[in-house]
Amino acid sequence: MRLTDAQLEQFETEGWIFIPECFSPEEVAVLRDEGERIYAQDREEVWREASGAPRTAFAAHLYNEAFAILGRHPRLIEPLEQVFGEKVYMHQFKVNAKAKFTGDVWQWHQDYGTWHRDDGMPEPRAMNISVFLDEVYPFNGPLMLIPRSHRHGVLDASHDTSTTSYPLWTLDNDAVEKLVEEGGLVAPIGKPGGVLMFHGNLVHGSAGNITPFPRKIVYLTLNAVSNHIRKPTRKEWIAHRDFTPIEACDDDALLRHARGRSEAAE
Repeated sequence: MRLTDAQLEQFETEGWIFIPECFSPEEVAVLRDEGERIYAQDREEVWREASGAPRTAFAAHLYNEAFAILGRHPRLIEPLEQVFGEKVYMHQFKVNAKAKFTGDVWQWHQDYGTWHRDDGMPEPRAMNISVFLDEVYPFNGPLMLIPRSHRHGVLDASHDTSTTSYPLWTLDNDAVEKLVEEGGLVAPIGKPGGVLMFHGNLVHGSAGNITPFPRKIVYLTLNAVSNHIRKPTRKEWIAHRDFTPIEACDDDALLRHARGRSEAAE
């Protein structure tokens, strides 16, 4: 899958693009089921809210076949190769849960700021490309983006280790307010199977979810191979050390896997 000139221009200018219904309901269903299966496991890669509800499951592509296929899927790999002009590897993979009624906030932050400070990533030549597993509404904690904030480079941030169960390099309120005055605020919403792609320096965050509608999103953090991390400080399943270029699988690989599981269950 290649991005159009209009999509590339929007990404360059605004720092994000959204591709609705990139994956079919059948493909998404198997990922959603496998995500719930992983959240039910007691393993160190699964982080939980203070309430005990799942917050995020790291490195699912290393211990689950459906997510392993997603991690090699051409609809996600090829656009990043197009933008970076080279092969990419998996820097991080996570399935974020915004649990119904109890899903907590993600404070305002830049992803590359964390990758640079904690992992020693040289340049912002990595980004998140994400897949909606549930419908994302305006009211169940959608990801909020500040358009054009990526143009400011890496901003000052403080290391917040107490607001939520997950430590994060966060921006202060004054900085966020100035960025919103300049670039506005958007919250991409859509059906399961939609794909969101945004620059590593784009400032973003999300509110808590007090609705009965869960919001699960898979995030692949893909990094240009030449930009591999130099000084990792986090566990390998959070910031991967395998810099092998990803070779994309067949476009129908996830669909074949979903149908194979369905047939085995009959």
